Amino acid sequence: MKENIVIIPTYNEKENIEAIIRYVFTLQTKFNVLVVDDGSPDGTAGIVKDLMQEYDNKLFILERSGKLGLGTAYIAGFKWSLENGYTYIYEMDADFSHNPDDLEKLHQACLNGADMSIGSRYKTGVNVVNWPMSRIFLSYGASKYVRVITGMRLTDPTAGFVCYNRKILETINLDNIKMIGYAFQIEMKFKTWLHKFKIKEVSIVFTDRQKGTSKMSGGIVGEAIFGVFKMKIQSIFNKNKYLA
Repeated sequence: MKENIVIIPTYNEKENIEAIIRYVFTLQTKFNVLVVDDGSPDGTAGIVKDLMQEYDNKLFILERSGKLGLGTAYIAGFKWSLENGYTYIYEMDADFSHNPDDLEKLHQACLNGADMSIGSRYKTGVNVVNWPMSRIFLSYGASKYVRVITGMRLTDPTAGFVCYNRKILETINLDNIKMIGYAFQIEMKFKTWLHKFKIKEVSIVFTDRQKGTSKMSGGIVGEAIFGVFKMKIQSIFNKNKYLA
C-alpha cells in the first residue's frame, strides 16, 4: 500500500503549477501528486507532463476534455488514487492559497487517529490573507449557515484543504455525490460525518492567489445555499438512500 497522494485540480494554472509541484516534493514527508486537468487551454497539462519526466513515479496526470466541475475532478482523482493503492488522499488548490507546508499538519492529524483532517481557516479566528471583507463575510457566513443547517460542528465545512483516509472514500458512494462546485466540499464532509468517521480540524492560514484567476462564480454560491438545504432534507427523510 502506498501512503500519500495529493490531488490538485487545474484549469488554466500555468503560472502556479510547476512551482507548487516542486514545493510539494521538497517536503520532509513523501507525497506523490496527481494533477487533474480540465483541458486547460493555457498549456497547464503540458507543463505537468514535462515535469513527469523529472519526477518519474511520483507525479501523475489525468486529462479531461473540458471544464467539468471541481467535484467531478476530485471524484476522478479519488477513484484513481484508490485504484492505485494510496492510504491518505489529499485535496489541495494549485494557486498557493493552501500552503503546501500544511500538508504535514493534515498528515499528522490522520496518523494520530483522524479519518479526515481539514485545514480550517476559522478554527482560531479568521485566518485569511488578501481577501476583501465582502468575501470574508461570504465565506464565514456560509460556514455558519452550513453548521446550522447540517448540525456538523465544524468551523470550516467549506474548506478545500483536506486529507482523507481511504476507508472514507471506500465507504461513500462517490457516484452518488451530487454537488459539482465548491459545495462538493460540504457534501463530502456531511456524508463523512453521517457515517460517523472521526474528523479533526487543524488551523491554517489561507492566502488568496497571487497569480491566475479565481474560479468563484454566482452559480457556485447558489449551489451551496440551496444544495445544502436539499442535502439535509434528503438525509432526514431518506437517510439510507442518501447514504447508499
